[in-house]
Amino acid sequence: MKLTTYHTHVKPEEVDYNGHMNDAVYAAVFSEAVDDLMSQIGLTKDFIRAESHTLYTLETHLCYLKEAHQGEALTVRVKLIDYDKKRLHVLFIMTNQKDERIATSEQMLMGIDQTIGRPAPFLPTIREAIDAIWHEQPSGVGCEQVGRTIGIKRKA
Repeated sequence: MKLTTYHTHVKPEEVDYNGHMNDAVYAAVFSEAVDDLMSQIGLTKDFIRAESHTLYTLETHLCYLKEAHQGEALTVRVKLIDYDKKRLHVLFIMTNQKDERIATSEQMLMGIDQTIGRPAPFLPTIREAIDAIWHEQPSGVGCEQVGRTIGIKRKA
């Protein structure tokens, strides 16, 4: 199963007082890309309603690398870093129209059984779609933003 990419552009109302896309909008675009990923693996609104299974975001680490400006086309690509029976470790890479990396969002997503409000293994059809993605994508992560921690580096 080959993942498609999520596409959008910077709207006038998303530009802040610094003249570029507001930092919160980067997070919103990545959230929309998560929704797109969910649909691609079969977690559509109808499926979620019928099966009471969904994904929750447990953690996200967003890195701002370049500015995005009004009208600029944005693309978000997805890289599955790792997964198990109920979690996805995913990297979303946002690029501009020159294909320059402008932001990344490393996320941990958890399968949730909505009937009990608790983590649960992916249902078989969802797991099959995730397995297919894993086996079709290129191996290796290839992004220095993965696994980073936040901190002030001190000189000795």
